[in-house]
Amino acid sequence: MTTTISAEIISKLESQQNIWFSSVRPDGRPHLTPVWFVWHEQKFYFGLDPASVKNRNIRHNPRVALALEDGTTPIICEGTARLAELPLSESLLAAFFEKYEWNLLKEEQFNQWVEVTPVKWLKA
Repeated sequence: MTTTISAEIISKLESQQNIWFSSVRPDGRPHLTPVWFVWHEQKFYFGLDPASVKNRNIRHNPRVALALEDGTTPIICEGTARLAELPLSESLLAAFFEKYEWNLLKEEQFNQWVEVTPVKWLKA
């Protein structure tokens, strides 16, 4: 376990397309799904459908985990999720557009924005 991350991990967080996001359903069952994300100002950001299971789970229990897709050299983060404050910063909007060519201001379905603050990093 570590609370700081290396430049190598930051590079992976900035370049990887998908991250596995795990939340907890109100009945205690886990919910795991891949999401597009941006690592920005030492936090994770991603969009979700306001009617999604992820949104309900986060509102019930903000404790979450994220893991990059590479199972050979895993990078796992435990954190606290919350709905991102609006309006989103220009730099965050630019980061999503640069990474995915995704204009968040025009998004109609995945328009609930989540911010995850890391609490603990696990790296094998």
